[in-house]
Amino acid sequence: MTAPERAARTAEADALCARAYADCGGLDVGAALVAVGGYGRSELAPHSDLDVVLVSDEGVDLGELAQKIWYPLWDSGSKIDHSVRTLPEMLAAAEADLRVASGLLDLRHLAGDPNLTLRLRTTMLANWRKGAKERLPALHQMVRSRHDLIGELAHLSVPDLKESEGGLRDATVLRGMVATWLVDVPHADLERCRLALLDVRDVVHGTAGRATERITPEMWPDLAQGLGLPDDRAAQVHVRELGRRLTHLSRLAWRRVDAVLARPVAVGARRPALEPVAAGVALSSGEIVLDKKARPAEDPVLLLRAAVAAAERDAVLAPATAARLVRECSPLPDPWPAEARQLLVRLLASGRSLLGVWETLEETGALSGFLPEWERVRLLPHASVIHRFTVDRHVIETAIEASSLIRGVARPDVLMVSALLHDIGKGGLTEHSVAGEPIARTIATRMGFAPDCVDLIALLVRWHLLLAETATTRDPDDPATVELVTSRLRTVEAVSLLGALTEADAKATSPKAWSSWRSGLILDLARRAHAGLDTGSALPAIQSDDVPIPGDLRAERVHISVEPGDDGSRVTTIAVDRVGLLADFAAMFALQRTPVRAARVWAQGDYGVSVWEVAAEDLEPAILRQKYDAIVDGRLDPSHRLRPAAGAELAPTVVVRPEASDLATVLEVRTADRPGVVYLVCRALARLDVAVRSAHLDTLGPQAVDVFYLQEPSAGVLSETRAAEAAHAVREALTGPAVTA
Repeated sequence: MTAPERAARTAEADALCARAYADCGGLDVGAALVAVGGYGRSELAPHSDLDVVLVSDEGVDLGELAQKIWYPLWDSGSKIDHSVRTLPEMLAAAEADLRVASGLLDLRHLAGDPNLTLRLRTTMLANWRKGAKERLPALHQMVRSRHDLIGELAHLSVPDLKESEGGLRDATVLRGMVATWLVDVPHADLERCRLALLDVRDVVHGTAGRATERITPEMWPDLAQGLGLPDDRAAQVHVRELGRRLTHLSRLAWRRVDAVLARPVAVGARRPALEPVAAGVALSSGEIVLDKKARPAEDPVLLLRAAVAAAERDAVLAPATAARLVRECSPLPDPWPAEARQLLVRLLASGRSLLGVWETLEETGALSGFLPEWERVRLLPHASVIHRFTVDRHVIETAIEASSLIRGVARPDVLMVSALLHDIGKGGLTEHSVAGEPIARTIATRMGFAPDCVDLIALLVRWHLLLAETATTRDPDDPATVELVTSRLRTVEAVSLLGALTEADAKATSPKAWSSWRSGLILDLARRAHAGLDTGSALPAIQSDDVPIPGDLRAERVHISVEPGDDGSRVTTIAVDRVGLLADFAAMFALQRTPVRAARVWAQGDYGVSVWEVAAEDLEPAILRQKYDAIVDGRLDPSHRLRPAAGAELAPTVVVRPEASDLATVLEVRTADRPGVVYLVCRALARLDVAVRSAHLDTLGPQAVDVFYLQEPSAGVLSETRAAEAAHAVREALTGPAVTA
């Protein structure tokens, strides 16, 4: 490990600073050179700065020492962050700035007057403790702001070892909180995680050859080697596990700080009161603990009962209590008693409070007792960058989102357990929804669900992507689209539950996954499937006379309107329908460098109508119209500017989906998301005199999944030969030489 190396680096730096102070004629009384921050903690990484302060008593004349002392340090090649202050100035700076105060808590004597350093350190600690109750709320707000800005170490695709939640900065804050004497933090656990993260940072510095706190994807193999771990997956788990543990300690400590600050000042010593809240469970000082009557060995559901009591009261499940229950509770029988199953559902439905309690269950090893399959997804990164969290945290976020939707479904218990298990199949080679179905069936059976509920949970896990994938890549007006959904789900109850699960899953993924456009498509498809199963009749077509056609459109050639949204705009275009119309509109957006998130296109009488969701908020219809007119008139040739990608990592896939529709030929295109894709596809089809009657574009992360419903100009489906010709032309347009006019 690198702790001895850090100690050696610190000793070398200390000797350098002491020698520089002595060689410059530093005073023995009234002045001192001190180390602060990470250097003060003796935690120098290979490329760390030396944070030093030359401090003096007020009125002491330092002479030329302040100017001379830094030169030998610079000449040595060291990077130094230095300042010169009197003792009163140091105290004033700490009083005015929490960051300064935090850094000075770890100051350490290097040279000069040791009594001055001792007085400064003693005074700093005394002031910190004296003003802790007034200063901790501001510190907490500062910590929260940093977390919101940077994210969590356990989930970031490029983790920041210092600034992210669960990083080294949080570890330093925890040490400062302990120094207030208001709360305690498990010291051994904190130091283990902190020192291990310092080891990681040392290897990162060595790998990068410079001072950096960020682990880029290409660093993981070198990091694994430097830490003596078998592979980059093990390195990721190691780092993210440390971050998660520190995050848990930090959240627990801040909850305890809040409880201390909210507690009225007591006169005389008082034993914490125990408020009974459930059988064997009590609330004490904002934490759930066991009461005197608790008999863990005789009560296998006591752990779940304590967890529910904590979550439903937004209280802390005391880690010591959870650890004791793990040790002493008898295992749950197989199948579970009804109380255990009901308690788990209540826990999952407790909302945002679930997160802290679940973390405690995970950190104390409690989860493995009643959900051993959790290890499959624990700290497992998602393959798609669209996900904000690792798989396990995403699952809990899905349950939290689902808890707000239980009023709209007939079986809230099935919804909540399906939310917990929907990604349980990830981590293997088989498609995760297929792999997850039998695992979910086994777990639901063990939980004691009736056979029909087990079947329903397994069905939801198997098809939890069905609504989202179908709604965003198929034409909802095509009867085959609704039939695809109803053939999989078969009951109104299943459609209702899957609609809620899809919404919760998407919201837990990222805002982009539940945009107004995507949510509208998904919810409408769910309504159509519901109506088809409930009454046997389909809802009217979405696009039926939805858009009024302007009376003077033929004279204007095109009508374009823009409706600003929360995170972009909705652009509606109307023009006389023709082959190639969609290509011209796609070129208009691509040449404006306006990212297209999604689009729908349909024919309305003699006109082609398209609605585009774009990632731009300041679009001017007049400018778009000018661009469109220039393209149509031939004054602007998009083919010279919008070329196929060169040297793409993955070749695009272009597939005909004959099962998707009886009314049109469905062409599915998957490729890297970039400007011009839709234009290149539509231009290639127009050259074959193939009409695009409907297009469904969806982009999540780096991949675009674009589906085009194609017909002959005479409104017939394409023959097999024509369909193959269209697929070949599109594939060539996306991979071949640049399109020519």
